[in-house]
Amino acid sequence: MTFFYPLVAVLLWSVNAIVSKMAAGLIDPGAISFYRWLLAFLLMTPFVLPGVWRNRAAVKHHAWRLFILGLLGMVLYQSLAYYAAHSVTALFIGILNSLIPLLTVLLSILLLGIAPTLGVLLGALLSLVGLVWLISEGHPATLMSQGIGLGELMMLAASTSYALYGVLTRRWSINLPNWQSLYVQVFFGVLLLLPGFLLAPDIALTPQNIPLVLFAGIAASLVAPFLWIQGVIRLGANTTSIFMYLAPVFTALIAILFLQEQLQAFHLVGGGITLAGVVLAQRLRIPLKRRQREKHKMR
Repeated sequence: MTFFYPLVAVLLWSVNAIVSKMAAGLIDPGAISFYRWLLAFLLMTPFVLPGVWRNRAAVKHHAWRLFILGLLGMVLYQSLAYYAAHSVTALFIGILNSLIPLLTVLLSILLLGIAPTLGVLLGALLSLVGLVWLISEGHPATLMSQGIGLGELMMLAASTSYALYGVLTRRWSINLPNWQSLYVQVFFGVLLLLPGFLLAPDIALTPQNIPLVLFAGIAASLVAPFLWIQGVIRLGANTTSIFMYLAPVFTALIAILFLQEQLQAFHLVGGGITLAGVVLAQRLRIPLKRRQREKHKMR
């Protein structure tokens, strides 16, 4: 039963990649981004605001950090994905999201001073090969002449933003309960998203896009994080993190079944190599420095 929590959380986040693609033709990216987090903020308010008020001194002290986290996690990450969905498939979104753990490790080396490992080095190279294969649709030479598309760059930026969000959350260790910290971040996110919402050409809610907003604002923004936290509490962070490897698989299956997207050979090859690199980076933990010292002694 304990495996239910992270499994359903990953499933909901995978469905959200499909929702991002579906939203591309039904609602402006600036509108769904704003509606999503406004809805989450309003639903959290009765339960979380009293605690935030009691801890207002800590909130004020960490306000600039919470602002930056809101910018990275609520604004850049999901908004860029909504814009990217206009030109890339849900399959691609799912595979790029699977890169977040590797990007988190790489940024942790730079910002947290974590010692690099052989797995990180090999995993990063392997994932880069898979990513090139995926973006070029199995023809790497075309990247030299055509370059990387805007949608692909947006998804890379989105995944990097969320990875940086995770690293900064760990580095700053904000002394607020998780939900109170998230609530303040969402508040800043809503404020930052407001100008884009006001400038959006079409912000109308319709019977077609309201279910997408509800899923994004409730299931993906509130229910999935709650289930994930419960999984971490019951199973531990390392065991729970393994379930993230299922995200691109879930996304691919749902995209094929409900969006009629075609699973091509380059998806399997590129996505498989990319995911293998992520797994290798997290599981092979031989320190590079030790290997370097051993080589030095041999000389």
